Amino acid sequence: MSSPSKRREMDLMKLMMSDYKVEMINDGMQEFYVEFNGPKDSPYHGGVWKIRVELPDAYPYKSPSIGFINKIYHPNVDEMSGSVCLDVINQTWSPMFDLVNVFEVFLPQLLLYPNPSDPLNGEAAALMMRDRKSYEQRVKEYCEKYAKPEDIGAAPEEKSSDEELSDDEYAASDDEEIAGKADP
Repeated sequence: MSSPSKRREMDLMKLMMSDYKVEMINDGMQEFYVEFNGPKDSPYHGGVWKIRVELPDAYPYKSPSIGFINKIYHPNVDEMSGSVCLDVINQTWSPMFDLVNVFEVFLPQLLLYPNPSDPLNGEAAALMMRDRKSYEQRVKEYCEKYAKPEDIGAAPEEKSSDEELSDDEYAASDDEEIAGKADP
């Protein structure tokens, strides 16, 4: 079995190779920021968050500490500190999980399926249970106000090459000249 520091290094490299923007905080590999996009088919879609990750000395046997730097409106995220209430990170972490799991599975699931019965943000939980439409509107307002690419220091129009065009972008591209002519 490899040492925790070797595993930390491997997991961090795997995360970077998965096209996540990772910004190291210090010279070591224990603290860093990761750019995280809100999942499609959720009111968080279009939002971009800077997530602070701290890896304990005992990682992967002990779970990473995860926190949102820019504000997010969610029942299971503390609005002031950005702390995340997520069982898989806080209680049921296993060395089988890695950093890519956190950003490709755990955080998207948290945003897609909030748990208002175990809140860190009581106001968000109450609004979600009382009036789902108003809750989703508030989420979108927070995304607009606090989770734009420029809010985390990224270039506003940066898109990955494998990202699909939205309907609006696709319609706008119809006006552009297409290279070559179709065969008759």
